[in-house]
Amino acid sequence: MNDWTAFGRVDADGTVYVKTAEGDRVVGSWQAGTPEEGLAHFARRFADLVTEVELVEARLKTGAADASHSLASVKRLRTELAEAHVVGDIDGLTARLERLAGVAEEKAGEARAARDAARVEALARKTTLVEEAEKIAADATGWKTAGDRLKEILDEWKTIRGVDKKTDGELWKRFAAARDGFTRRRGAHFATLDGQRKQAQGAKEDLVTEAEGLAESTEWSSTANRLKELMNEWKAAPRAAKEAEQKLWERFRAAQDAFFTRRSEVFTARDAEYKGNLDKKQAILTELEAIDVDADPRAAQNKLRDAQAAWHDAGRVPRESSASLDRRWRAAEERIRVAMDSAWRKTAPQDNPLLKQMREQVAEAEEKLARAQAAGDNRRIKEAEQALSSKKQFLALAEQAG
Repeated sequence: MNDWTAFGRVDADGTVYVKTAEGDRVVGSWQAGTPEEGLAHFARRFADLVTEVELVEARLKTGAADASHSLASVKRLRTELAEAHVVGDIDGLTARLERLAGVAEEKAGEARAARDAARVEALARKTTLVEEAEKIAADATGWKTAGDRLKEILDEWKTIRGVDKKTDGELWKRFAAARDGFTRRRGAHFATLDGQRKQAQGAKEDLVTEAEGLAESTEWSSTANRLKELMNEWKAAPRAAKEAEQKLWERFRAAQDAFFTRRSEVFTARDAEYKGNLDKKQAILTELEAIDVDADPRAAQNKLRDAQAAWHDAGRVPRESSASLDRRWRAAEERIRVAMDSAWRKTAPQDNPLLKQMREQVAEAEEKLARAQAAGDNRRIKEAEQALSSKKQFLALAEQAG
């Protein structure tokens, strides 16, 4: 709206009028600037009213607001618009509010009808629940199943709204009476089972004692299986007295939780370690597979030797990755061995520098093993033995090829 004069005017004395179908109406006075500025000022006020109408209209359309509340807002806006100090299309906005009032009234009626239908449905649902509870109270002998169902009925009961207070109170009395009747029958039944409860308590104490004895075990697989068996035995055993049952159960679960928490921590740490080892071995393989063995077999053999040590030091990897890594490693070894065989066949054995170098490496490995044995360092001995065995195997293969 740029032409404010279409909906208002300012007299020479500063009186501001808004134009309506019923004639011009005084909405204020303007002395602070030009008539155009005055009209723009009162037009902004009108724009604020339009925004509020649009907001009510949008919320009513999307269902974000209660229709009765929207209707109240529309009525308030119509009342305010009749005396509002604004300049704008008063008649157009009034007509818009009239249409909006009709929509709001229609939706409010629909909401009332929906609430009425919901009350009828709520009454039917609660009546059905009461009748089911009364049947359970009279006939059920599956005590746990029936007791659980009564709890479910109570939970569902709490979610049902809309029944009038008097009727709801009467239905509740019937439900409570049914529940109390069931409780009395169940109590009379279990009053004869005290001996069995004592026996059950003794059996579960044995289960708890065994579970607590396993809580610090590091035999992860066998202990986990046994704890699962103990859980199955617990579930199959009769219930002890309520207080004793709860205390035993807390001890039993605490023992289980202690073991499985420790196992989870160990497995998590091991998985992280194995993942790091996998990254190391993949990097070793990537470098080894990139070697140009035909260009320099001797250099390739040296790199393979270094890679073997790094491979051993890298440690274990996740089981699912082990087979593929081994296949890649054997393929890389075979590629270098074939290149070495080809190079050796072209050189007399006594002149073959690779054989000389490999014999020197075997001698060095033997010296390292001797030093490790003299120091009594079991870890170094094991590593030196593995390195020596590998170098001897390569030397034997090389001498056979020669």
